[in-house]
Amino acid sequence: MQSFIPKELQGLREQGLFRKPHLLAPSETPGYVIYNGRRLLDLCSNDYLGLSHSPELAQACCAAARKYGAGAGASRLMSGNRALHQSLEQEISSLKNSEAALLLGSGYLANVGIIPALCARHDAIFSDRLNHASIMDGILLSRATLFRYGHNDLEHLESMLQEHRRDFRRALVISESLFSMDGDMADVERLAEIKKRYDAMLLIDDAHATGVFGEHGEGAVSRDLTPEVDVTVGTFGKALGSYGAFAAVSREMKEYLVNRCRTFIFSTALPPSVTAASLAAVKSISEDPSRGKYLLELSGRLRQQLLERAGIRTDSVSQIIPIIAGSNSRALELQNLLMDAGFFTKAVRPPTVPRGTARVRLSLTANQSIEQLMPLVELCAEFMNSGNS
Repeated sequence: MQSFIPKELQGLREQGLFRKPHLLAPSETPGYVIYNGRRLLDLCSNDYLGLSHSPELAQACCAAARKYGAGAGASRLMSGNRALHQSLEQEISSLKNSEAALLLGSGYLANVGIIPALCARHDAIFSDRLNHASIMDGILLSRATLFRYGHNDLEHLESMLQEHRRDFRRALVISESLFSMDGDMADVERLAEIKKRYDAMLLIDDAHATGVFGEHGEGAVSRDLTPEVDVTVGTFGKALGSYGAFAAVSREMKEYLVNRCRTFIFSTALPPSVTAASLAAVKSISEDPSRGKYLLELSGRLRQQLLERAGIRTDSVSQIIPIIAGSNSRALELQNLLMDAGFFTKAVRPPTVPRGTARVRLSLTANQSIEQLMPLVELCAEFMNSGNS
């Protein structure tokens, strides 16, 4: 019965699509990892603000584990609900300026649970073509009719709504705020205007922007705009340095999701230690958003250097900067070139990105500096020139 597996694996290798995890060890120097005994600058991490190594988060995590134990023991609708969970939801509501918030196990669980809770067979979902795999899986589970509009093409979205909205009971528009593979951003304000005009709901996945963007680190969905977005999904496992996810919503929506979101209902609650670390992280960025501001300044300087010295243009406006190589083999070549020079990078290939756009994605963190990154710029310049010769 499993005779197909060797053939499938060989096919992945031949196409340059075979993947395996690298075993890493932590480095005493922030922003670095140890791989095969070498210290490499980590450009794959979503720990954008470096908070995963914060003494405050570690202290909060350990204290909660000693007090409450290693796990929650049950779902929150059984015996797993703790005061820590409610405190974290209150802090998220304050950060996002939402009436309420709901914790979930991960960003993936948030999207595959919330989307089917909002839409079903007789509904329509209008999704940006480059939305994350977790969003697409949530749409598939909902059994709603899917309409995919061109990436950030809101004229295309509106034309689809004009043509199809009246044919369905409910309509849900979904977009990431900051797209994880290109580093560009959606126009959330305009999306909110469109959804209102066509009597639709709006879900924004703010995972990669939370903690980095916004006056207070609230993300790309501004505090003024939050009430116009029906569901804002965010994660604790990226800039907030911990684990888990949340949905910033109205009180009524929270009550609805508690009763309809299967990934909330049927999942064990987040461990108290993880919840306490996330709580410390939210308080940290609320009190001092300077790390996010520095990170955006750093990424702007790197993009400028890549343009001037290597001729690399991107649509990125964030800490995520893609270096498009094209073919899978070419992306792997760039990955290995940078790894050999002391930069931990990974080639990103289909189906994560569209065919022909394989890339190395640079994810910057606030622990890094432009001086550390300048040798990478020169290597990218050499690589791009080698492809043109």
